[in-house]
Amino acid sequence: MKKAIYPGSFDPITNGHIDIVKRALSVFDHVLIAITQNQEKSSLFTIEERQDLIRQSLDSERIEVKTFDGLLVDFAKDEKIGFIVRGLRAASDFEYEFQLAAMNRHVNSQVDSVFFMTSSETYFLSSRLVKEVAMLGGDVEKMVPSPVAKALQEKRKLHQNI
Repeated sequence: MKKAIYPGSFDPITNGHIDIVKRALSVFDHVLIAITQNQEKSSLFTIEERQDLIRQSLDSERIEVKTFDGLLVDFAKDEKIGFIVRGLRAASDFEYEFQLAAMNRHVNSQVDSVFFMTSSETYFLSSRLVKEVAMLGGDVEKMVPSPVAKALQEKRKLHQNI
């Protein structure tokens, strides 16, 4: 069975992420969505909320959702997975992703990175921008799965009451 890890903070998962997962499933038998807490970003959703939103948004026996700390390549080794899936939105993503893939390969030569170009419908999406639009009262229904849109509305209400 061919397995891949799709890592990210997924705060929250967007339709762009969903697109990458679905396309990865056309190549791999199993995709493990690996959620990490990015220390450089302040999260809107807890790790547990993100796990739950991903599970609600992607209902498939071929998908697993886990969290991890530390090096992704160490997590991949522990999970016996040799492929990392990443999405590329723009040329600017390529430089960072290329460097990251090279470093991962240097640290663990048993892990390869596989890149998927985002679709023309989702290339502009980022979790950061979706959160900003949602927190300012904008409509994100076409940018995220419906469970995420509802959760973003609830977060906005909570922030308005603070």
